Amino acid sequence: MGYIPLFLTVGGACFLFFMTVRISLNRKIELDQQLWKKLRELYPDSLVLKSSTNPEQLLEAWKKPNSGEKATPESLDILRQIKVNRLQYNQLIKKAPYNWVAALGGFKPI
Repeated sequence: MGYIPLFLTVGGACFLFFMTVRISLNRKIELDQQLWKKLRELYPDSLVLKSSTNPEQLLEAWKKPNSGEKATPESLDILRQIKVNRLQYNQLIKKAPYNWVAALGGFKPI
């Protein structure tokens, strides 16, 4: 027998870790897409939302006095959730050992 059970156990643990982190990263990407969809439903005619997926640019466009769109509390809350989700995702894929899973899984920063 020797080392075979040890190798199988370590291999299984690595596989489970990889799958868990991969699922977590996919959920963060899906949450980002869902939040943007919800924001687009609030502002269906927004040109800024159609051209950009950067929350900072969107906030700047809403702050301009000549823009016809104003930010509502609900939209600001969604925008805050987007920023927090992106920050968490980007920090997670930079940390070891999660960056190994991100590199093997092909995950890129949002």
